[in-house]
Amino acid sequence: MKVMLVDDHPLFLEGLRNLMETYEFEVVGTAGTGHEAVEKARVLKPDVILMDIELPGCSGIDVINPIKSEMPDVKIVMLTSFNEDEKLFEAVKRGASGYLLKNLQVAELLSLLQTLEMGEPPLSPGLAARLLEEFARQENEKKADVSAGHEFNGRLTERQIEVLNLVAQGMSYKEIGAALELSTRTIKYHMNRIMELLQVENRAQAIAYATGDRTNPFDK
Repeated sequence: MKVMLVDDHPLFLEGLRNLMETYEFEVVGTAGTGHEAVEKARVLKPDVILMDIELPGCSGIDVINPIKSEMPDVKIVMLTSFNEDEKLFEAVKRGASGYLLKNLQVAELLSLLQTLEMGEPPLSPGLAARLLEEFARQENEKKADVSAGHEFNGRLTERQIEVLNLVAQGMSYKEIGAALELSTRTIKYHMNRIMELLQVENRAQAIAYATGDRTNPFDK
């Protein structure tokens, strides 16, 4: 996994780079601003970008679209010191593959990044539920419930709706497989099909669609 790091605090950036390299992640480069991140991503072509939300000149959220439009396969994971629902919601809508708080323990950070390699978007503990709640609030719903199969008639199967419902509850693919007595590989297959059918890029966006947000996550 080739990783690029983006943060405007040199001390934090150097510490994160040393940490990643200690655990054998390939750090291909760093950037200190959003504009620099776009330029370096074009040259370095990382698999993953870990990017601070608060950057000088423009926010990390603002450069998601320029990067994704040119490099749709790159996975962008936002880093932040603040647990703000509005920014979480906006980052995911624009195509972020994950959202991590900087106060994570090292073991948690590494574990969440490993889930990214397995195709699961990393979210700091509790944020999956917060994401679901935020999308529900935006749509003025009384509660977030993706189990209403009539919303997806003709599009998702009952099994796919069941899988999506469990994903929205914050369960991992392994946990869902155990609950449904299916292999992790089968759950990943179902989620890939769900994302194809809903025309979204990642699990967080599938949750967004299911809770009522029908906007294209790349429009903004």
